[in-house]
Amino acid sequence: MANDEVIVLGFWPSMFGLRVRIALAEKEVKYEYREEDLKNKSPLLLQMNPVHKKIPVLIHNGKPICESIIGVEYIDEVWKDKAPLLPSDPYERAQARFWADYIDKKFYWPARKLWTTKGEEQEAAKKDFIECLKVLEGALGEKPYFGGDNFGFVDIALIGFCCWFSAYETYGNFSTEAESPKFVAWAKRCMQRDSVAKSLPDQHKVLEFVKAVRQRLGIE
Repeated sequence: MANDEVIVLGFWPSMFGLRVRIALAEKEVKYEYREEDLKNKSPLLLQMNPVHKKIPVLIHNGKPICESIIGVEYIDEVWKDKAPLLPSDPYERAQARFWADYIDKKFYWPARKLWTTKGEEQEAAKKDFIECLKVLEGALGEKPYFGGDNFGFVDIALIGFCCWFSAYETYGNFSTEAESPKFVAWAKRCMQRDSVAKSLPDQHKVLEFVKAVRQRLGIE
């Protein structure tokens, strides 16, 4: 795989795009990153993901792999000689997929509504978000990572959200550390890894991005 051409089409604050980049970094796979302007999508993005027309797209030797979780699984299967991301046990593997699915279906939407809504809708989103944090804390338990002793699939699915937490807390008016101290400890543990620290954008930069989007949407 030494001569593979690997390209990632992404958008810098996207927690979904970060999954693919962190997985590649864990495997120590060199890749070319191309930033997409989502208001003016490149011909390559439209060609490589004609169905959803969304980032991220992992392009491996000219072949596209779309959807972030599918991309992470693909990376784990292709570069399987280093840093396994999914457990080898079928039951544990199914559980990891369950939690990744939970993050996308249950955690993402209230997180998004924290900064895209106001009033009662935002308060309901905050309640759902904090509830999801506690569910995830329960899944983590006393383990250092969701997969146990090793950083893996569920950690990669979730850690990209952490660069948005300044925005979530600012507009949701709550403290993650007060609500979910184990979650914050887990995030800090993940941030000590080069693959994460070098991939995630600064929280304050994301907060400025969110402010600009809110103004554009007329929320502020």
